Amino acid sequence: MEEHSKSSNNGKKIKFKTNSIVGSKKENTQWIIFIIFLTFFLSATISVISSTLLENVGIIISFLILLIIIIIGIVFDIIGIAITTAEEAPFHSMASRKLYGAKQAIKLIRNANKASTICNDVIGDICGVISGAASSYIIITISKTANLTTSTIVGFSLTGLVAAATIGGKAIGKTFALKYNNYITYKVGIALNFVSKKK
Repeated sequence: MEEHSKSSNNGKKIKFKTNSIVGSKKENTQWIIFIIFLTFFLSATISVISSTLLENVGIIISFLILLIIIIIGIVFDIIGIAITTAEEAPFHSMASRKLYGAKQAIKLIRNANKASTICNDVIGDICGVISGAASSYIIITISKTANLTTSTIVGFSLTGLVAAATIGGKAIGKTFALKYNNYITYKVGIALNFVSKKK
């Protein structure tokens, strides 16, 4: 680990060690390039799918799709925070007893920066963008059959509700994620173990 020093108020130098978990510069560069392409592919794909679905369903189903998109964003935000704050030590004991999913949980914690990027940034932000686009589509659909005043009220109300639901849901989710971080990480480890064995 590299050491970095900083002078404190009394003139003494305080040494800080860099975290080796982030990997080498080359690995980080490759990871960033991968994430950029992954984000582009996922956002484009999900955007096309959601637009197609919204065009072929009624207003009620459109609201349901919008709600699902918001919930997905909140859930992955919870997972990302839980993995980032989880403790590795309990899972070593579980892995030694060969508990299902414990090794995957350890891998998640050791790659917390990557897991957080995928869950919080990639999926979370994509859901945020698409929920905004879905809201706009619903507002446009309503405005076709309603007068200007009604359309304006619906537009302001829906935009506010989506923002409030997303931010409020993530705020509640953060508290839940911090309280049950190890439990959530373990459950994600079980899910990953199940998927990897199916493959």
